[in-house]
Amino acid sequence: MLYYSMATWSYFFAVNFIIYLTVSPLQGQTKPTPEKPVRIGVVGLVHAHVHGILSRKRDLGDLEIVGIAEPNEALATRLLSQHRLDKKLWHKDLATMLDQAKPEAVTIFTSTFDHLEVVKVCAAHGIHVMMEKPLAVSMAHATAMAKAAKANKVQLLVNYETTWYRSNHHAYALAHDEKALGDLRKIVVHDGHQGPIEIGCNEEFLEWLTDPVLNGGGALTDFGCYGANLITWLMDNERPLTVTAVTQQIKPDKYPKVDDEATILLTYPKCQGIIQASWNWPYNRKDMEVYGADGYANTMANHSIKLKDTSAPAKAVRSPARPKPYDDPFAYLAARVRGTAEPDELSSLKNNLIVTEILDAARHSANTGQVVRLAD
Repeated sequence: MLYYSMATWSYFFAVNFIIYLTVSPLQGQTKPTPEKPVRIGVVGLVHAHVHGILSRKRDLGDLEIVGIAEPNEALATRLLSQHRLDKKLWHKDLATMLDQAKPEAVTIFTSTFDHLEVVKVCAAHGIHVMMEKPLAVSMAHATAMAKAAKANKVQLLVNYETTWYRSNHHAYALAHDEKALGDLRKIVVHDGHQGPIEIGCNEEFLEWLTDPVLNGGGALTDFGCYGANLITWLMDNERPLTVTAVTQQIKPDKYPKVDDEATILLTYPKCQGIIQASWNWPYNRKDMEVYGADGYANTMANHSIKLKDTSAPAKAVRSPARPKPYDDPFAYLAARVRGTAEPDELSSLKNNLIVTEILDAARHSANTGQVVRLAD
């Protein structure tokens, strides 16, 4: 048996401890350095949905507002003060904001008509874009934006409130992943509220929202886009065969320039889509009914759906939560810029080009009283 002195044992211990540190997986292990927040520019403040990003918690670490471009200084001052943001973020024009703030992506809250110019400028700078719905006022604008995005290899995303509804994704999974509803036969989407004046939209929002050029229409555009987006998604980006639309001015005293009531009918080879867009609902609603040959799913706002098949009574089911970052538009935008999120069809350019085509055809149908065949 060999005996070692205390000094020898100390030496062996020290050497082996050094070797352990050298080969141990703990060696050099430190807390991972988080990605730097994505630098976000906000373009325009005249769309009331801008409060979503201005009021967002600033300690989430995924993005940072580095600049705001808005020509209306009074509006900018009011909103910056309301959300306790530094006035130094404000710039009177887009070019100055891009030059000084150097954002990696922008969110657009201008009139829909102004989307085209903002996209062209940002795309030329290699800056990704997320805009509030809808994509464009016309197919001419939409195709020009798509061309600019493709040429400059930037992402062009469209944000709808309903994209983040867990109930919509639940209904989609039942229809497509689980095949629980059978072949789709009819999709009915209801969107709208009592009217933008009635619910108290601010003056800057109303100024363009009720203008047929700046908004591309009234309720047909404002809320018809939601239904076109969801139905196109549920139909796997299939273009409808025909589009038929009826619009009305039920409140011409309040909305003299645009429609306030619209119904759009889409036909597919074996399915129909019905979009009910209104500024005349007695309450705010965003829900849909998805009917298949074997059952239906009726979404109830954001969180739940009502299910029924051919043999069982209807039942309400809580929809599962969406995983991060697919539960928040701005978290999703940041993740897309960093390349850590998969594309979402509802926000995609492919889907929203079809949405614009549907809305263009719906306006034409409403104006002429004719069915529009998209193949023509």
